[in-house]
Amino acid sequence: MADKLGLSGGEMFAYQTTGGSNLDLPDEAIDADGKTIALERDLYPNYDLILCISTYSATAPLTAFAKQYGFRGATLHGLNDIILASGLAVDYREVSAEAEKMRLAMTKADAFELDFELGENRLTLTLLCGNQEAQKSHGLCLGRDPDIANLPAGEVYFVPTGAEGQFPMRFDDGTLAVMDVADGRIHTATLVSGDAGLVAAYNEKLAADPVTGELGELGFGTQDLPVSGRDIQDEKVLGTVHVATGRSDHLGGHLTPNLFKYRLNATHDDILYSPSKTPEIHVRQVRMLRDGQTTVVLEDFEPAAYLRDALAD
Repeated sequence: MADKLGLSGGEMFAYQTTGGSNLDLPDEAIDADGKTIALERDLYPNYDLILCISTYSATAPLTAFAKQYGFRGATLHGLNDIILASGLAVDYREVSAEAEKMRLAMTKADAFELDFELGENRLTLTLLCGNQEAQKSHGLCLGRDPDIANLPAGEVYFVPTGAEGQFPMRFDDGTLAVMDVADGRIHTATLVSGDAGLVAAYNEKLAADPVTGELGELGFGTQDLPVSGRDIQDEKVLGTVHVATGRSDHLGGHLTPNLFKYRLNATHDDILYSPSKTPEIHVRQVRMLRDGQTTVVLEDFEPAAYLRDALAD
């Protein structure tokens, strides 16, 4: 098959686990024969297509290297059998077309308002978008321009220009907290339930390295997919919404690793809201503010009439 496609290569390499989402990759790696290589010397300049199957997302660092060395590729972290049979078993031309419908329906937004319910707490987060062109993650890297797809794909996203308000967050162990946001970033976290020490450590991190709390993404899923238990697919499900903190240069934002005080803090961490991931947190409504009008786009984890009409066209 490789000969018919005019392809060569197929080598495999392994690198040390980074320990966090979108942290810079180590330069040292090992080939299939156990030989030590340097990624910047032996891999990036010498291949046109690179697939990165990893534990943690490598989209941000690999995007930077693709621009530098001119290759294309894809990052696929946290794969499981459900993802292989669903999110990676689709026609990405159709995924791209559906994402484009949703992108056009929300592009040039001035802001989005997200209403959350967490027990008795009623919280609203406002994310400013500054009339920017919406972007889409659609799984295609066509042409010869350097590009990295994040697979499974299927979302429309913005890089916020500012943020104000409050939103709830569920930590990996189930601890729940309320995040207070001003000037585009989280300033403090307040415990609602769970591990008080975990929230205290999070506040210490915010104080020591404030850019870790910067909100660098607002994303909306566009696909009809089964829940996989992995955010990389579940954030692509239509009706879900996610925000992210930290590094944003791979999305067109300004926050690069050198702006963090500590290298290991230079992550890009998605915060997904969905019935399966955050059952204690309800996203009652998401509204788009554009051209002086307010339009409901999501309601109760479902696309509202405006988006349903846009996707039906």
